[in-house]
Amino acid sequence: MWPEMDLDYVKLKDDDEGTHFGLFEGEQLIAVVSLFVNGEEAQFRKFATLTSHQNRGYGSRLLTYMLGEAERSGVKRIYCNARSGKASFYEKFGFTVTEQTFAKGGKDYIVMERFFEAS
Repeated sequence: MWPEMDLDYVKLKDDDEGTHFGLFEGEQLIAVVSLFVNGEEAQFRKFATLTSHQNRGYGSRLLTYMLGEAERSGVKRIYCNARSGKASFYEKFGFTVTEQTFAKGGKDYIVMERFFEAS
């Protein structure tokens, strides 16, 4: 996700409060995502797939699994900070763009959200 930065750049103070998911190929971790639930709302962050394994469906598989776990835990709204050029990827999973945008580390982001139907 930020291969050019050192590890401290990606650490956040509340990382211990999240649920962290990983997709492995054999012993190799190839995709990750972290879910932070706060009542009926959740955010996922740090969603990344090794460059060598991108465009093979691994990230989609992990995201689908994580979304299912979020919905099963009672989350009604989930959101993420998507890189602006990746919005169409998240739209395939039912996310819509919001009007919230920002820049970090020289990259532009847009907040995207999805609402789960009441069960």
